[in-house]
Amino acid sequence: MGRALVRRGLGLVYGGGRIGLMGTLADQVLALGGEATGVIPRALAEKGVAHQGLTALHVVESMHERKARLVELADGFVALPGGFGTLDELCETLSLGQLRLHAKPCGLLNVDGYFDQLLAFLDHVSGQGFLQSEHRDMLLVSAYPDELLDHFTIYRPHDVEKLTGLDG
Repeated sequence: MGRALVRRGLGLVYGGGRIGLMGTLADQVLALGGEATGVIPRALAEKGVAHQGLTALHVVESMHERKARLVELADGFVALPGGFGTLDELCETLSLGQLRLHAKPCGLLNVDGYFDQLLAFLDHVSGQGFLQSEHRDMLLVSAYPDELLDHFTIYRPHDVEKLTGLDG
């Protein structure tokens, strides 16, 4: 993913940590001459988790403020394999897009089928009528970074004017 971002002249905006998959991605982007911007809550920064070699590091007061700043700074969102934090950020960005509070692409890098069960669940939710197909289609998916970013370049938000049950 780092190579694909740098090749396209795209920077990385992420949670600002030096550890884990995202810390490794930030290191790769920086090593390839790209820009990496982090947004980290003060409590985590004070525990020494913050990446000190970033192009820019924003220290915020809360996880809520972190997510809001990430949405503000990013032009799109890619979820890599991860746990609760990944799912939280993915669901929040998709919900904000569904409500038309942003029009930015959201995608999954589905490495080795990591997200297959999540995708099957979302299809189930849609099939049960709890998620409109237009909203389900907002989530772009590929196993390949370049292909996913290609999807981002042609992404156009759906013109969905109503949410089920709210079309007064």
